[in-house]
Amino acid sequence: MITLTSAEENYLKAIYHLSDGGKKGVSTNDVSAEMKTKPASVSDMLRKLGEKEVIEYRKYYGLHITEEGKKMALQTIRKHRIWEVFLVQKLKFSWDEVHEVADALSHVKSKSLIQRLDEYLGYPKFDPHGDPIPDEFGDVRVRPRLPLNEIELGSTGQIVAVKDSSPAFLRYLDKVGAYIGARIKVIDKTEFDGSVEILVDNKKSIFMSKDVAGNILVMV
Repeated sequence: MITLTSAEENYLKAIYHLSDGGKKGVSTNDVSAEMKTKPASVSDMLRKLGEKEVIEYRKYYGLHITEEGKKMALQTIRKHRIWEVFLVQKLKFSWDEVHEVADALSHVKSKSLIQRLDEYLGYPKFDPHGDPIPDEFGDVRVRPRLPLNEIELGSTGQIVAVKDSSPAFLRYLDKVGAYIGARIKVIDKTEFDGSVEILVDNKKSIFMSKDVAGNILVMV
């Protein structure tokens, strides 16, 4: 049985995300930038992960996560997102506060703990940021969604997730009143700079830059 340290789990999770779920290769520089770590330290960690056969290196194609690596990454992601739901729903953390706490809790090895927590929460399908929660078998429920800046003028939809989950961005969304689950309508789009104006819940009008709108995901 493969056992990973907390640091190794974090690296594996990062590689999984960078590789788009194992669909493409990842460079050492990509991992270094994602983990905010010097390339020398990254190379040492990648060597360890390679020895445990959760990643492999292919010349000209970069790093690839193995099938076993995918399973382990998805279980870490599952635990992280379930803990985020618990922290927001039961302990009343705000959605911009939970990442670091959930990250620490996601490395707890008890399988029965996460199973009971999942049951206690009513088997949630999505975390507070709208990201899908893998089930115990690693299956992920995917729903169609588009960046808000790509929604056509006059179209309606529902905010279901955010691409940027940094605390600063989430606090900004709280400030302007754009939240997961909000019903929106695109009422204006500016060709010059790509900014948009949306109507939230048929009540409040919000102007957004192209960058902000591009980080909000909508199901139409």
